[in-house]
Amino acid sequence: MPAAKVRKAVFPAAGLGTRFLPATKAQPKEMLPVVDKPIIQYGVEEAMHSGIQNIIIVTGRGKSAIEDHFDVSFELEHLLESRGKKDLLGIVRQVSDMIDVSYIRQKEALGLGHAVLRAQELVGPEPFAVVLADDVIEAETPCIRQLLDIYEFFGAPVLAVMEVPPESISSYGCIDAEPVSHNGSKNKVFRIRDLVEKPKQSEAPSNLAIIGRYILTPDIFESIGKVEPGAGGEIQLTDALRHLLRSRPIYAFKFEGTRYDAGDKLGFLKATVEFALQRHDLGAPFREYLKNLVL
Repeated sequence: MPAAKVRKAVFPAAGLGTRFLPATKAQPKEMLPVVDKPIIQYGVEEAMHSGIQNIIIVTGRGKSAIEDHFDVSFELEHLLESRGKKDLLGIVRQVSDMIDVSYIRQKEALGLGHAVLRAQELVGPEPFAVVLADDVIEAETPCIRQLLDIYEFFGAPVLAVMEVPPESISSYGCIDAEPVSHNGSKNKVFRIRDLVEKPKQSEAPSNLAIIGRYILTPDIFESIGKVEPGAGGEIQLTDALRHLLRSRPIYAFKFEGTRYDAGDKLGFLKATVEFALQRHDLGAPFREYLKNLVL
């Protein structure tokens, strides 16, 4: 039987964004702009271009700006229309018309696993994607679409992974896995044997780190409900995946593309610079400006 179609993507967005204080004291980190587009919009556009039809955003206190961003802004549209600013009006309407968005609250930030569990009723008994907006991924084929191709072939959950320096692996979930052949490619698709959340460098089974893109099956919800909270009382999605691994295969895919950790100040700055350089309206003058800097 063909794998069930993935129609929905869950965006956990209830975190406090403490790494960007004071900027995130009164606004969600997901709304911080990379050039002129909020971080979360990059992920939503990736999902849309991958064939996803519905977005579920898990929000928390102080996150209403996310809902406002993807909603219709009648006053702004009227102002732009009355002033004849059709280009800007088109940009604004494109955001609100982009895709169907639903919201569910996570009253306490109890971990990524708990955030995914909060979306259970809206997801229902079908497979779904999970997108962590902090990871902005630039790729010719959207990263989620790449994962969906693997999911549709194996009919099993798929995680995005990338190689990181061994000294950095303790900041990530990590996999122990064996490569499997897929469409003639080697060392791109892996069948996971085990998962470890933020291992010490000396104890990491590999340097393949889990990045914020997942294709999951609905049985993950039962596994999330069965795992015990870990450090800080948080329910880790990695622990739930490890539990699920007992009953079904899970795969990992080393995606093609460039990932920016926009949840980190340095990664955010790198993304801003590189995305600005690619803009047809900004790239040339910004490049000249950078050349003239005394570094």
